[in-house]
Amino acid sequence: MPASAHVLPSSPLLRQAVHQPDTARTTGPISRAGGGTRADAEPLAPAGKPETVVLAGIPKGSADEIVEDGVRRAALATTDFSWLSRGDTVLIKVVCNSGNPYPFTTDPVALRAMIGLLREQGAGRIVVADMSGVQVVRFGKDKLTGSTRELMTRNSLARTAEDAGAEVHAFEEQGWDAFHEESPSVDGHWTAPVMMPDILEQADHVILMPRCARHVLAGSTLGLKAAVGWWRHDSRLVYHKDGASLPQKTAEANAVPSLLEKQRLVLSSATEIVTSFGPDNGWIVKPETGLIISSEKVVPHDMISLAWLIEGRRMTPAKRRDGLAADPHTSQAVVGFINRVVCKFLGGIGEMFGGSAPPSIKLDAIWDDRVLRRGFDVLGGVPKLDVENAVGPIPAELLSTLQSAVQRPEA
Repeated sequence: MPASAHVLPSSPLLRQAVHQPDTARTTGPISRAGGGTRADAEPLAPAGKPETVVLAGIPKGSADEIVEDGVRRAALATTDFSWLSRGDTVLIKVVCNSGNPYPFTTDPVALRAMIGLLREQGAGRIVVADMSGVQVVRFGKDKLTGSTRELMTRNSLARTAEDAGAEVHAFEEQGWDAFHEESPSVDGHWTAPVMMPDILEQADHVILMPRCARHVLAGSTLGLKAAVGWWRHDSRLVYHKDGASLPQKTAEANAVPSLLEKQRLVLSSATEIVTSFGPDNGWIVKPETGLIISSEKVVPHDMISLAWLIEGRRMTPAKRRDGLAADPHTSQAVVGFINRVVCKFLGGIGEMFGGSAPPSIKLDAIWDDRVLRRGFDVLGGVPKLDVENAVGPIPAELLSTLQSAVQRPEA
């Protein structure tokens, strides 16, 4: 049964588009999810190389120490850190789209564990960085409103990072000219290079720490979608203006040279899941067994994270999961209106008109997700996944369900 509900703040303009649901916590049984069918007419990408995703099970209500241990074990089972030389600079890309706490943003407990592990492995400078969503930070050549650093303070990411010996970096604080052009390594839907922060040039390695959540425009916000946090706001306007290609551009932007060369690990704390609306508000499911999800690459990570989100939606009460108030993703009219509001935030009222709306979203199986499907195309095909349990009492039924959900369906 759900616990008491509470409402988190959100943009008033987004509230004009659709009434947002309360936020609450619930638990429920795991349902078996098969591989599903394709969402689009385009053929699914060919099979790729075998990959491993490591899971750690975290019982509901566990102390922070249990979560930290799960993060450490999952990370160490994923990589031996041989890529890290003593004194190297590591940039941890978190998700701080708002000031709302985990699971609407990266889990600070998991962040503390990762910083500590990097210190033990010999890292020198550790930078925790992001730029928040346009609903709270407006960034242009000549003006700036809002502050990622202040939002990180509200959701505890800043204090956690600094107490653990890392530094906090908000991309917008460096100014409009502290970005450089990078073009995706594949031909695709970007009509201009992506503007990436210069601090990436100072980093030897990147670790991505997203979260597992629904997203009103993209359907889900996992590792691939976290790329938006890197971009200057002119790139975000290009991204949103042609909303019809928003899913494809999301995936393609993960193929810029700096991320292909430097991203070593993708790790999510998914002990709680945002299963409706998103990214800043929605229904929270807190399963009896939560997960830490870890992989060297973003696509394998997102396959399992998305399967876990879909399982979370099955645990969500129907009245909190279905209908426009809880889940406007199925209405292109509503999604299109919200995207126009975002374009206004990014470029002024004139940018609300023209362009195209993002596609409506259906997520019954991971193969329905247009972002992930394009990720297969540009990042090496559909990997054959081996799901490993690093630590913790993960039910055998859940492991079987997740393994089944990520098996490439027959053509």
